[in-house]
Amino acid sequence: QVQVVESGGGLVQTGGSLILACTASGRAFENYCLGWFRQAPGKEREFVSAIRGNGGITYYADSVKGRFTISRDDAKNTVYLQMQSLKPEDTAIYYCAASDTASRIVTFADEISEYDYWGQGTQVTVSS
Repeated sequence: QVQVVESGGGLVQTGGSLILACTASGRAFENYCLGWFRQAPGKEREFVSAIRGNGGITYYADSVKGRFTISRDDAKNTVYLQMQSLKPEDTAIYYCAASDTASRIVTFADEISEYDYWGQGTQVTVSS
């Protein structure tokens, strides 16, 4: 069982920055496809960004492209989401998700169904 834990959420003003971190247990972290999703009150969970293992191809939702950057440190079993130029509409609970590509193929890294392991989420609030 892979344990996923997010950290780094908080309250920030419009235009500010935050860095979210997510650690995932397991000895094959370099094989994990890792994704960030978010869910605002009353809305469905949506894709934010993802990064594949073994090469690190990255993906971004159009709404965050150019403002958010995903990266990973396999030595620390950690994935980061650097968020800049934050807007009130970025307010949500941010979830980290992992999928072990040694045991399954991840075809669409922006799909919730592709991920087997999820964290509890961290709240990001952007004030106007």
